[in-house]
Amino acid sequence: MAVKTTIPPVVETALKASWAPLAIIVLAQLQMGINVNALPVSLGPILEDLNASATSVATALVLYSLFVAAFVMLGAKIGKLFGERLVFQVSVLAHGLTMALMALSTDAAMMNLAQAGAGIAAAVLVPTLVVLIAANYRARQQEQALGILASIPAIASGLTFVIAGFIATALSWRFSFGLIFLISIVVFFLSFRMKSIPRQRGISIDFVGVVLSAMAIAFILFGFNNLNNWGLVLAKPAAPISLLGLSPVPFMLLLGVVLGQAFFAWSERRVAHRKTPLLALEVLDSSEERNAVYAFLVPGGLGPAISFLIPLYIQIVQDRTPFFTSIAIVPYALAVAAAAILSVRLYARLTPRRFGVISFVLIAVGMFILAFTVGNDWSTPGVILGLMLVGIGEGTMLTLLFNVLVSASPKELAGDVGALRGVVNNVSSALGAAFAGVVAVGLLGLLITTAFNQSVLPAALEREINFDNIDFVSNDQLLSVLSETSSTPEEVAEAVRINAEARLRALRATFLLLSAISLLAIVPSLKLPNYVPGELSSKDIIDEAGRRKKTPSKPRGSNK
Repeated sequence: MAVKTTIPPVVETALKASWAPLAIIVLAQLQMGINVNALPVSLGPILEDLNASATSVATALVLYSLFVAAFVMLGAKIGKLFGERLVFQVSVLAHGLTMALMALSTDAAMMNLAQAGAGIAAAVLVPTLVVLIAANYRARQQEQALGILASIPAIASGLTFVIAGFIATALSWRFSFGLIFLISIVVFFLSFRMKSIPRQRGISIDFVGVVLSAMAIAFILFGFNNLNNWGLVLAKPAAPISLLGLSPVPFMLLLGVVLGQAFFAWSERRVAHRKTPLLALEVLDSSEERNAVYAFLVPGGLGPAISFLIPLYIQIVQDRTPFFTSIAIVPYALAVAAAAILSVRLYARLTPRRFGVISFVLIAVGMFILAFTVGNDWSTPGVILGLMLVGIGEGTMLTLLFNVLVSASPKELAGDVGALRGVVNNVSSALGAAFAGVVAVGLLGLLITTAFNQSVLPAALEREINFDNIDFVSNDQLLSVLSETSSTPEEVAEAVRINAEARLRALRATFLLLSAISLLAIVPSLKLPNYVPGELSSKDIIDEAGRRKKTPSKPRGSNK
């Protein structure tokens, strides 16, 4: 049982800092958030305009997250090398330019190129946000600032789904990305009002660490994202290579894990030789910090998964407009944002461990409700309740885990904490989007194939339809495909019925799997700190006692 003791309160005499720097930081975070949410909410118009598949949009999201996660640790070092404010300004403009390219995209390849470039710019931008907050705010104000920063992706989700949904319906999806470009210019000019942070001398970049970490992340994310196309065990025709008939996916995943272990081994070697590693290992030197990272993966992945599944369901299954999609997701986005901001007020009452357990239970219950209530009418009370429960749990965990990581490390490691947050957040985002696409499409293919074999449809129709390339399509798209086959009107009606039932069952099963994963995430949350701010754990007491023993006491009567 952990021993606790209360730390005497410290009276702060300094006046509260201005919230103006936070407003600029929030705009930059909003700029990045609008991009990743404008893609799924504009799913239907983008697919029609670029003649692409639903999974291609998921691939674009994965590419963005992959480049952020792969290079965000390098971005933290660049910020220290040139000064965080200057790097903030340059990366904001660079991100805006990639959004202009996105607005001009003519095909899926150009869309992927724009998102890859945006990911590189965001990788440099993300670590500067935490450093700028640490430089401008202290104590309670810093906790509030971090809570607000953690809530911005949810706020961006809500705003984007409403604004981009309306724009995509009334005008064109391209205007949404043009708006991001304009925001980048505004942020650039406002950024001159922020405090300039001097560059740090003697910063060296660990290029071996950059290569190892980037390759590890790339192999894991690309392997998982292409699981359906390339095959889980046996190679499919679309696989780029085949090793004795086996799919490259398991080999890529295994190689990614090995390279990740090699990265940490290399970082420890650099520390032993008194060289600066790509990521300061002090931000992961306790089990509580490591479990905070493990727990971060689940809520970080839920947002992109839900943001992909909801438009997929409403725009493809229900054949509704992007604007209707935006209205449907508002309860979820508002719940995430409110929980992320307001949960800070409960930090003095609940321990992070208890917060974690409660939050993951809420997420699991919300997903379970969604799995059994989602149907033809998205606005049913059960669906709204499920989304709000998921949002409350997700928002609370994102803020809590962010604060655990920041408070556990000294101020000079704020950039490394920001980089770690960027890696975890974007790896989880990529895995969330990939999971939603891979599992939902994989289940859809399995359900359609099974139902087709059990139906009265002729085997000749199966040969005319490519069952190796099943994806979520609307009834109109399916009718267009079937019109080119030899099927009769009765067979067409039966095929449409099978597809409609399979789509709904695949989405429900995906929500159920997400509920199970949320329950599993309770395990790392049980290793989070079990004391509220203002209290010391037994480990802290032992460390403090050790420091006092090493400090020589003053002679009695001495005032020196």
